[in-house]
Amino acid sequence: MAPRLKLRDIAFFERPVHFARPFRFGAITINATPQLFVRVEIEVEGRGVAVGASAELLVPKWFDKRPELSPAQTVDGLRRSLQIARGLYLARTGFQTAFDLHASCIGALIATCAKKNIPALAAAYGPAEIDKAILDALLRGVEANFFDGMAGNIAGIDARLSPDLKDADLTTFLAVRKPLPRVAIRHTVGLDDTVEGKGGVADPHENAGASHFKLKLSGDPAADAARLVRVGKELDTLGRHYKVTLDANEQYADLAGLQALMDRLDRDSALRPIASHLLYVEQPMPRDITRRSPLGSLAARGFIIDEADDSYDAFPAARALGYRGISSKSCKGLYKSIVNATRAAKWSAGGETFFVTGEDLTCQAGLAVQQDLALGAFLGVTHAERNGHHYVDGFGETPAAEAAAFAAAHPDLYADAGQGIRLSIHNGDLLTGSLHAAGFATSVHPDWSALRPLEQPGSLQEQLA
Repeated sequence: MAPRLKLRDIAFFERPVHFARPFRFGAITINATPQLFVRVEIEVEGRGVAVGASAELLVPKWFDKRPELSPAQTVDGLRRSLQIARGLYLARTGFQTAFDLHASCIGALIATCAKKNIPALAAAYGPAEIDKAILDALLRGVEANFFDGMAGNIAGIDARLSPDLKDADLTTFLAVRKPLPRVAIRHTVGLDDTVEGKGGVADPHENAGASHFKLKLSGDPAADAARLVRVGKELDTLGRHYKVTLDANEQYADLAGLQALMDRLDRDSALRPIASHLLYVEQPMPRDITRRSPLGSLAARGFIIDEADDSYDAFPAARALGYRGISSKSCKGLYKSIVNATRAAKWSAGGETFFVTGEDLTCQAGLAVQQDLALGAFLGVTHAERNGHHYVDGFGETPAAEAAAFAAAHPDLYADAGQGIRLSIHNGDLLTGSLHAAGFATSVHPDWSALRPLEQPGSLQEQLA
């Protein structure tokens, strides 16, 4: 039986993160954004008090892409979702399982955020971050590591939020997980990134030996095809087998534009280096258009949803439209990732192939990347997008002593090769051995005294008035 816990406190902090280079995806270019840190204190029934932590970037214009909002206003939406979630979670005063707490709050959270003009994807950010910190505290409180704890369903996950599944589907899926000892990085090529030459796609100092690449799309079939031709030429010089994924971040307006790009991939021999190595295409159209647009003949290719994954029923709805996969991201909720991975395994047993992918928007060195990496390794995600290893310079503004503490506790994940402590990538892979420490994939916590309190958001209604 899953241990029960009582929440005692939730605190939010942030730290500025400046990027080493601009990161352009969709309609936004990011040069800097704050990183959120969550600290929770719980009482584990019969065990005493434990502290847990989580972290994630507060990324503008991804969770909420409405054009009338500034990037700063969309970050404020994430801060509001955190505050609303905090109030709901702390209002639950009795002992309950970690998943009880999540499940009892998520509906009210989404509804409250909707009244405050915060879309569901942004609304889910608050509980996603709190849930990770609670799980870290719970695992520490019972002295278990993430992989063993989740295999035994320490959180008490059940099917109340996914009625298409049975409780036994989830417990069986969890029990048979064999965490991967290494996960390949999928190197992102942003829309402003260099393609050829030094610092380009084939530069080993840039791609860190990756054999998987994620290529951003702009939504213009002709421009995207021309750029993919250039990228394909560079990838063919690597001298090793490679795979690619494409990510449009909702930029294709409709199925017609998407069909035009797919036709080019089918017919243009110059695009063969991309087409013949393509694994899947991620979130091509805006989330609202996605929900009402069956893929039809395009479903023969592997399409996945990402931004359209804003509820527990998003994957079944996408499956009915022809989509085969869905992304796992810590910032969208670890319990939803587990539910969706259970679905993919169950559906695939019927003969078709469904899958969960690892996509990284918000994970920087330290807590964020470790917890997301552990989740992917547990689910069996063999390769995952990793942005922090090249868009941010190592640990960025993290105090040197804090970065050194993470490196000492997780020497298989970090190293200093003369440019400061950075992710240590082994032949294109990240190793997961040190993530088996007690807690949610981390032996250390941030230096709380070096963080500033979360900035207070303004009223979105006032900002839109």
